[in-house]
Amino acid sequence: MTTVPLSLRFVAGQAAYMRTKGFESHAVSSPGAPLTQFATDEAVTVHAVSMARRITPFRDLAALFQLWKLFRNLRPHIVHAHTPKGGLLGMIAARFARVPVRIYHMHGLPFITATGLTRRILMATETVSCRMASQVLCVSRSVRSMAVDLQLSPAEKIHVLLQGSCNGIDAETEFNPDRQHAFIRDDVRQRYGIPSDATVVGFVGRLARAKGLVELGAAWQMLKKEHSDLHLLLIGPDEPGDPPPPGVLERLRDDPRVHLVGENWDTPPLYSAMDILVLPTHREGFPIVLLEAAAMALPIVATRVTGCLDAVQDGITGTLVSAYDPQALAAGLLRYVDDPALRRRHGAAARAWVLRDFSSAAMHETIYRKYVSWLAEEGVVNVSSDRPLLDEANDQISSQKEPEALSHGRF
Repeated sequence: MTTVPLSLRFVAGQAAYMRTKGFESHAVSSPGAPLTQFATDEAVTVHAVSMARRITPFRDLAALFQLWKLFRNLRPHIVHAHTPKGGLLGMIAARFARVPVRIYHMHGLPFITATGLTRRILMATETVSCRMASQVLCVSRSVRSMAVDLQLSPAEKIHVLLQGSCNGIDAETEFNPDRQHAFIRDDVRQRYGIPSDATVVGFVGRLARAKGLVELGAAWQMLKKEHSDLHLLLIGPDEPGDPPPPGVLERLRDDPRVHLVGENWDTPPLYSAMDILVLPTHREGFPIVLLEAAAMALPIVATRVTGCLDAVQDGITGTLVSAYDPQALAAGLLRYVDDPALRRRHGAAARAWVLRDFSSAAMHETIYRKYVSWLAEEGVVNVSSDRPLLDEANDQISSQKEPEALSHGRF
């Protein structure tokens, strides 16, 4: 379950994998084309429930009632909710619908950069989500550490799977630089008017203040004066809810060496056109963009904030710099602009790390095992010690008659 359907891409493959293990999976999110596409891609039943990312009391109450009715009708054994609003509404509805296993997947802590009443409200919603959940998953160790320090939930209830992220990454097939031939790199560069011999810094994400667009714009002004062959490739949609101050995006758009692609999720060819990936964000949970770039053998310059701490090995796969500091950002980028050999070395180390520790297949299997373990804790299945876990779980899933479908995983 997610608030908006576009977020379902972060759990691609999970529902299909669970189906092979005997689970019947449903997806719940706001209506939209991505939800319909998810139903096709994952071969699952989807349910459209309109939810707003922002605080909207009347809409939220209506969505909560719809979710409660849905869960009462489906009678799932597992509800797995992602994103802040989806987590809050999903966990409350699942609790009142008496769903045995209620998993809130914490993707970040939005209140980190908030102040005043907004911060208190956002902290309260995270606390409620955690309390309503029977288990809490965090996408990174740094987010877990902060959640425990802030007493959002008892430490024993909060888990990080493997090395973090919510889904791992397919570095063998989808994000594999060997599959992006030189002509693809040249074609992308030609499409956006970038010389084939230019050094390209890339950014992938919402063009939002919280993503560090102000600092990136300032760092770019410092770098471009000294490096006439440097180009900046920006991939992602505008963010009306958190725009940079007036003039920031306008200056970037007016620069002939800055190329704004807009929203485009076919990112492997775009990564292939880059030499360095930058993410000067103010906060993250676990930025999947950094895993994608690492899998594509790109060195990374990111900020030393939650999430990025887990996605970059400082000095090995990339460079971490202070947030809100354009000069530090420019210096971090300059390391790679001036040293192609360092770019190649850190890029190769980044890809090796992703292949070793962030396999999507391993993550899917780990989530499955957690599902079975938590179902056993709630008395839904009984996994005996003398039979293989997976076989027994499948036997029980296929043989139980009450409720009608043993498990509806909500992604």
